[in-house]
Amino acid sequence: MKSEPFEYSWDDLVAEKEGVWSGVRNHKAKNNLAEMEVGEQAFFYHSREGLEIVGICEISESGILDPTDETGKWAAVKVVPKTKLPHAVSLKQIKAEPKLADCELVRYSRLSVAEIKPDEWSMICALAGI
Repeated sequence: MKSEPFEYSWDDLVAEKEGVWSGVRNHKAKNNLAEMEVGEQAFFYHSREGLEIVGICEISESGILDPTDETGKWAAVKVVPKTKLPHAVSLKQIKAEPKLADCELVRYSRLSVAEIKPDEWSMICALAGI
């Protein structure tokens, strides 16, 4: 899950204790949000500034409508912070790993909510030192 840190950072989520992941206006990202279930985890990625995965959050409420959407067609979820990564994982590191070349984070660089497959998750966690 990508967020520009000057708009909503990892530290903002930690301070709030629970945040609504809203404002997504891309159909692929919307579908990824809609498929999320309570208890699933997601990487928190700082986009534009940093270009790195900085933490892991957990879905605390799924299947909700985006409160910023007046049309009622866009999805949202609530998330809680779980773990700040011991070592942030940069996009450069991810792109340098051939086994992550097909990762949605790499293939769809503008996608704000990307699917991370289990083997990709494990590799990124290893890069982060967990």
